[in-house]
Amino acid sequence: MEILNPKYEQLLKDEKGALESLYRTLKSFNATAEDLTTLSDSIQQLDDFFLLVIVGEYNTGKSSFINALLGEKLLAEGNLPTTQDINILRYGETVTDEVTPEKIRVITAPAEVLRDISIVDTPGANAIFREHEELTTDFVPRSDLVLFLISADRAFSESERAFLAPIRDWGKKVVVVLNKIDYIEDPDDRAKIIDFIRQSTRETLGIDVEIFPISALQAFKAKTGQPDLWESSQFETLERYIKETLDEESRLKLKLANPLGVGTHLTARYLGAIAEQSELLSEDLSMLTNVEGQMETFETDMERDFELHLEGVENILLAMDQRGRDFFDSIFRISKIWQLTKKEEIQRGFEEHVTAGVPEQIERKVNEIIDWLVDADLRQWQSVNDYLAERRRAHQANLIGDDANASFRYERERLFEQMTNEVSRAVNKFDRKYEAEQLADGAQSAVATLAMIEVGAIGLGAAVAAIASTVAVDATGIILGSVVAALGLFVIPARRRKAEKDLREKIAMMRKQIMRTLRDQFSGELKRIMQRHNTAIAPYARFVRTETGKLDSAKDSLGQLDGELTQIKARVEKLS
Repeated sequence: MEILNPKYEQLLKDEKGALESLYRTLKSFNATAEDLTTLSDSIQQLDDFFLLVIVGEYNTGKSSFINALLGEKLLAEGNLPTTQDINILRYGETVTDEVTPEKIRVITAPAEVLRDISIVDTPGANAIFREHEELTTDFVPRSDLVLFLISADRAFSESERAFLAPIRDWGKKVVVVLNKIDYIEDPDDRAKIIDFIRQSTRETLGIDVEIFPISALQAFKAKTGQPDLWESSQFETLERYIKETLDEESRLKLKLANPLGVGTHLTARYLGAIAEQSELLSEDLSMLTNVEGQMETFETDMERDFELHLEGVENILLAMDQRGRDFFDSIFRISKIWQLTKKEEIQRGFEEHVTAGVPEQIERKVNEIIDWLVDADLRQWQSVNDYLAERRRAHQANLIGDDANASFRYERERLFEQMTNEVSRAVNKFDRKYEAEQLADGAQSAVATLAMIEVGAIGLGAAVAAIASTVAVDATGIILGSVVAALGLFVIPARRRKAEKDLREKIAMMRKQIMRTLRDQFSGELKRIMQRHNTAIAPYARFVRTETGKLDSAKDSLGQLDGELTQIKARVEKLS
């Protein structure tokens, strides 16, 4: 950077450091290649000559203006677009003309104005060839000062207004050159045009800009043999501005300020993109929180409702226990002493009045639990699927955005679609019969026939045998009477209590085994259901939470860099 004074080295170093940090931050945020290139060029621009960029629509006389400024015809002129590439004019002892691999035409000439300033001639905006306009708009961010040429015969068209707005966004200093004033002979008409342009540029840029009315044609003729046209060309005022107003200090301030303008513009753009993405992600986080909350509630409700279903099984066993006590009360009586000797009849009666139908009742309850669990699983899948479909429709309007958000939106929508498709497939493939069979294989047989044979025994055989062996039947009946009395008072009540105790213990053991089996089966199935739901949502949840962290980090970094750029800009403005 040849115009740099040594006392400004620290300022330049600080600015480069902040802009390079911004470049790294934007790159990590997946900024567009175009924006990264623009910022990189602005950083490199700090070490280049001052760039005076000439822009405007085609046929406004940009090439004629540059030829007039240099005092010789180095650029072709015409009514059709003549500048097909970017032209950079630099100082050189001889005139040279080369085209770089990037299709930038570099022209050198021994013109005094080029000693400290490089002039950039751009293809006309709104030209017949669309790529002309693209070249122009791509090069504007690299400029240090923009001369915006307007033709007096069609001053400030709507397309010129549209072209000027992005220049404002890049924070560039703009000077308006009103060319071809020789087409407007009436001074009042010229004044009206200038007032119109001043008002229009104020509305577009938000500031008042300097306007120089000139005739490039007359100025060129004046410099090449017709000096009497110099005064009417009004070119001297603009030329003095370029030579004197853009002195070393002014060029330095503009040179340092322009990359800051680019950096500030990009920082604001991506902070806006972060805000927009954060808003979308806040909706996604809310959605995920809602879905996860619903799943937690679902799990809690399932565990609670399962306990209610288990009460039905317990009630079957409690009823069996009560029937057992009633049966023992009816059997273990002194009046039934002879029946107590008939073991097979007592066992048959126990089976008919106490245990009959219990396996079938438990089996029906197990089937009810299986049906309930399968139906609840399907309903939850359908609820999540319906909710995701609704959220997807709500987000659909947000899928179109600028390039700064394009990759984020694409990835977000791709994962959201993956999640909704996963849930939808699960719902569509849900085979209730198959799910029920899977559950039944693990629980039904283990529960429905559990320990019923052991319960049937209840130790009755031992009790009856003991009673029967105690009854000694003799011919006199005296011993028999004594034995019967003893049985009525002592033995039969004890045996009844023993039988009831055995039954209670057997049922308690069976209840414990059945409850453990059902709970293990239910716990495993509920865990599988929860894992299936979480697996469907997991990729999107990871994306949302990861992106939220990245956005928070990028927001903090960009906010800090924005503050640094603002401070450096204040230091540049104080240069003297």
